[in-house]
Amino acid sequence: MKQKLKITIQGGQASFHDMATRQYFAGHPVELLECMTFGQLCDALVNRKVDLAVMAIENTLAGSILPNYTLLESLPLRIIGETYLRIQQNLMALPGQKIENIQTVRSHPMALHQCSNFLEAHPHLRAIESFDTAESAKEIRQKNLRGVAAIAGKMAANRYQLSILAAEIENLRQNYTRFIILKNEHYQNGVLPDKASLSFRVSHAVGSLVGVLNVFRDHGLNLSLIQSVPIPGQPNEYAFHVDLLWKNEDQFYRAIEAAGPFAHGVKVLGIYKAGVIPYDRTVRQPAYIG
Repeated sequence: MKQKLKITIQGGQASFHDMATRQYFAGHPVELLECMTFGQLCDALVNRKVDLAVMAIENTLAGSILPNYTLLESLPLRIIGETYLRIQQNLMALPGQKIENIQTVRSHPMALHQCSNFLEAHPHLRAIESFDTAESAKEIRQKNLRGVAAIAGKMAANRYQLSILAAEIENLRQNYTRFIILKNEHYQNGVLPDKASLSFRVSHAVGSLVGVLNVFRDHGLNLSLIQSVPIPGQPNEYAFHVDLLWKNEDQFYRAIEAAGPFAHGVKVLGIYKAGVIPYDRTVRQPAYIG
């Protein structure tokens, strides 16, 4: 029998973090530690209260979650995998109500942003930010809140016995969130890696960033993401986070060595197997191999 993994997530049961965790670790028993904030999530992993953490890092509609890049920059965490979850947002409330009966809508700020077109089309709905999608649904059920709706996934509606008043209200159907799997040490699971995440800084000399990017290009690395992140307490100073893909892992190590003259403070955040964006709903993420 497989040993149960203790995993920390942001949000509660039936949240998108919960769904992403069960997607990535399909077939493996897990125990969830629910955290209100991403900072608490990382603290639990750093202090070894859990084995792993699952953390959202970017969304195709709302963009990157910049504070999470800062956490990766400052803490001794390693990315060991990733998974992409299609996000379907739904308006839900206690049974027997219609949209015209609803005055306020509660959800995570990212979820509200992803559904901005729907909210603008229903101006009588007042959006209120909360720390989690599923917890907003849970609160409606526990407190028997009428006139209040939540935006969350269908799993939350099923779990807390709420009626869906409007389904799939996200601005675009191709709405995916990328979740990274974190550990506080190096990890190998026997799967051949083909992706790396790293951060670095460059001097203010003209062409410094281009010099680094040219090194990646010359070594045959595909740049799948580049994100600048402000450095706290240092105005006009930024760290750059990049994701790189390759066909041969040696390409990556040679490129890191060659980038030395152009980049400083290089931190490899993780080397892992790239996830698959499930445009086809039948595509499943590879299960955890432990």
